[in-house]
Amino acid sequence: MKQFMGENFLLQTKTAEMLYHEFAKDQPIFDYHCHLIPQEIATDKRFTTITDAWLGGDHYKWRAMRSNGISEELITGKEADPFDKFYAWAQTIENALGNPLYHWTHLELQRYFDIHEPLNTKSAKAIYEETNRRFASDANLSVTGIMKQFKVYAVGTTDDPADDLAFHQNIASQKDFPAKVLPSYRPDKALAIEKESFIGYVALLSKAASMEIHSATDVVTALIARLDFFVAHGCKASDHALVTAPAVFRSESEVNAIFGKKLAGATLNKEEVEAYKTFVLSHLARAYAKRDIAMQLHFAAIRDNNGRMFKLLGPDTGFDASHDKEIAEGLSAFLSALSSTGDVPKTILYSLNPKDYYTLGSLMGCYQGGIPGKIQLGSAWWFTDHKDGMEQQMKTLGNLGLLPRFIGMLTDSRSFLSYPRHEYFRRILCNILGTWAEDGEIPSDREMLGSVVKNISFENAKAYFEG
Repeated sequence: MKQFMGENFLLQTKTAEMLYHEFAKDQPIFDYHCHLIPQEIATDKRFTTITDAWLGGDHYKWRAMRSNGISEELITGKEADPFDKFYAWAQTIENALGNPLYHWTHLELQRYFDIHEPLNTKSAKAIYEETNRRFASDANLSVTGIMKQFKVYAVGTTDDPADDLAFHQNIASQKDFPAKVLPSYRPDKALAIEKESFIGYVALLSKAASMEIHSATDVVTALIARLDFFVAHGCKASDHALVTAPAVFRSESEVNAIFGKKLAGATLNKEEVEAYKTFVLSHLARAYAKRDIAMQLHFAAIRDNNGRMFKLLGPDTGFDASHDKEIAEGLSAFLSALSSTGDVPKTILYSLNPKDYYTLGSLMGCYQGGIPGKIQLGSAWWFTDHKDGMEQQMKTLGNLGLLPRFIGMLTDSRSFLSYPRHEYFRRILCNILGTWAEDGEIPSDREMLGSVVKNISFENAKAYFEG
């Protein structure tokens, strides 16, 4: 019987062990999509408790705690005792066998705190005290210390076009800061014309771009001006949250009329909403292509499902799920329109529903060319970034595309302690390749396989985003 999460955790063959320990383990990290808060990076935040570090904003954990019957006060409440919250998490994690949270939690205990004992209700008090002691005394557990410890080369934060990027500028000015902190352009609010908050957001965008906005054409102009501002401050990627790709093509004058209806207080129908989104996103995609910005498209999330809890807590609090919409026809039409003018940017396609992997993996092959792996089947994301999901995504890519051109893992995380997820991914990658090699499906060539592992772990992402 293997040791619980020992040095060869998830590595089932000798070749897998060799690939991980000799090639993957010490690679730098390019965490190209995350939700870390730039202010906390700029100010080198230190955590006072493990509760703050783990449970302060992690809706993955909040969902699990609700499934375990924990009261909401101990999940998102502001007044609950920090240890009581942590103990509630310990009660939950001992019931999370088979959930990636179980592995991530224990990897983080091992890598940050050298704690190899399983977290449960019996060990909770001692682990709580030891982790808090380490936070108070260990310089490696500040934000910059963590980045140094895990060889973080770069992170891509998620930023609104109206953001002034002041904290990114602050970070860039800090001498010897250990990692690149790159803003990623996330214009979702500018596309969400169906929402009540849209008019207010347009006013915010207008102020940020220093121009009046009276039409959809003006929205595009303002967004591209802000994109150029982002590019001047190191932006390498955009990011869009979509259910499906918008593909209702209307003329500029028609879309401007739709925008005018919205400004006048009219309710738009579904086709009008999609026409506006298609117009704006198409213009942005062409702008990305001209500026060598990678376009990330995240599909198939149905969000804010519990209306009562959304009113209480707002978005991104653990009430989202996997959608089941069909995506092939719309995405094909959207990319084909870009291709007709030679304006398909580097694109990363993610889906929250694994049923879409074959659609995305085959469709992306229709738009490749120019650079290796220009169109990517994005890493297993959110509800799929577990062992089975990562294996399925990489094996699908291997079947339909070129796995060695894959740009690898991202955390998509709001937690500074989440970098061991890259280790988790790398172990799974090495196990896939090691198993194939030992089964005679691919050559047992140490240097060739080691190069593939190093590239997927780090080098491909570096080349993809930095050129």
